[in-house]
Amino acid sequence: MRHVSVRRGGKEALENFNLRIDAGEHVAILGPNGCGKSTLIRTINREFYPLQQPGMKMSIFGHETWNVWNLRPLLGIVSNDMAAACTRDFTGLDIVMSGFFSAIGIWPHHEVLPEMRRKAAQVLEKLSASHLAGRNTDEMSSGEVRRVLIGRALVHDPKTLLLDEPSTSLDLHAQHELREILRRLATDGTGIVLVTHHLADIIPEIDRVVLMRNGAVAGDGPKREILTPERLEELFRLPVQLQELNGYYHLLS
Repeated sequence: MRHVSVRRGGKEALENFNLRIDAGEHVAILGPNGCGKSTLIRTINREFYPLQQPGMKMSIFGHETWNVWNLRPLLGIVSNDMAAACTRDFTGLDIVMSGFFSAIGIWPHHEVLPEMRRKAAQVLEKLSASHLAGRNTDEMSSGEVRRVLIGRALVHDPKTLLLDEPSTSLDLHAQHELREILRRLATDGTGIVLVTHHLADIIPEIDRVVLMRNGAVAGDGPKREILTPERLEELFRLPVQLQELNGYYHLLS
């Protein structure tokens, strides 16, 4: 993304935004609420489009134009909007299989092929979630719903998994399980772009952090250079103490 600006509600939510992420990279994008993180996600997945202005360029996997149906299998996306949509009586297997149709849940017009069902079952097994295949989503915890949504994102073996505030509404145990899943995926070679305002979401396998403030990049570099008390105090506008434990960073305010 070069000189990308996106306007929402008459205001530029991204302003002259510049960012490059290589395929297969493990990157965290960290910033306070309202800094433009969700707008960035929606711009990457082509829900929003940049303003056409001199010098603006945006390409994904080397292409500036995409048929969105061809792009979505390459980007596995997990967001809170998707979690909120899991309100009907879909099973865990339904949610995972719906990734083949860019939908949430299986609907009457969807033709589910046997190979889709097999792939979805394999993904659930990989996530240690086979026990959720036949369970309805309204009977699942928030953490279990998040797990099957990750499965939905993985059915196409995407190049990169894009996560928007993945630990929101999860209790401590579910947060731990989510982070362990992400660590396994990162180790297996899946690219991860994690967008969050929770420092503890940044798993040890993420080695680059991008700071966002007011719709622009406020810092970008190796994790150890970016996650310092001075930078985080400036980003979040409050005094902090920083602790590192087993590869995780924690804010002590």
